[in-house]
Amino acid sequence: MIGLATLSLFLLAVLALFLSPGPNMAFVLSHGVAHGPRGGFAAALGISAADLVHTLFAATGVTALVAAWPPSFDLLRYAGALYLVWLAVQALRHGGGLRAGAQARPAGFGRIVRMALLNNLVNPKALLFFMVFLPQFVDPSRGSVPLQLVQLGVVLSMAALAFNTLLGACSGQVGRWLHERPGAARFQSGLLAAVMLGLAVRLLFLDRPSSSSPGFPR
Repeated sequence: MIGLATLSLFLLAVLALFLSPGPNMAFVLSHGVAHGPRGGFAAALGISAADLVHTLFAATGVTALVAAWPPSFDLLRYAGALYLVWLAVQALRHGGGLRAGAQARPAGFGRIVRMALLNNLVNPKALLFFMVFLPQFVDPSRGSVPLQLVQLGVVLSMAALAFNTLLGACSGQVGRWLHERPGAARFQSGLLAAVMLGLAVRLLFLDRPSSSSPGFPR
């Protein structure tokens, strides 16, 4: 089991990372503005689900195996960049269908969850984050290391869900306000496409982080 002091330190570190602007924050904010609070929550849910998957990968050693293969980092970032470009194109093509809040279709909720999930899973920095960050709070003397990694990952995922849901709700209110203005749908789709393209460019120029610098923005 994780000690209370370690857990408290872990939560403080996680909160500091959440407050640092990063791709997850940009993804939640842009989808909240484009689709309202419901869209922001869907993005938050997808990100947290991906965090759980990354946790299982880290606890079972899958992440270490992937990271040990040198081309994996480049393959993941290129795949992620292509996926983000595709999302940007879709946002522009269907810009007239983007609506905030109450007008969002239920099917759109699941689609945003899947997009957030995939966006996080193909981010090589997220993969390395779980391999480098979580073990710093593991104490082998307190029992099973994989079990402690899972516990930390679940805590991180739940904290991320709470933080990103609040973030999505705030940006969703902005989206609802914009929706009442002329040309809002075009602006919202353009903003969403711009964010996706920006994240794609970020991935393309991403340097492999060193193991001594785990505190990169999520």
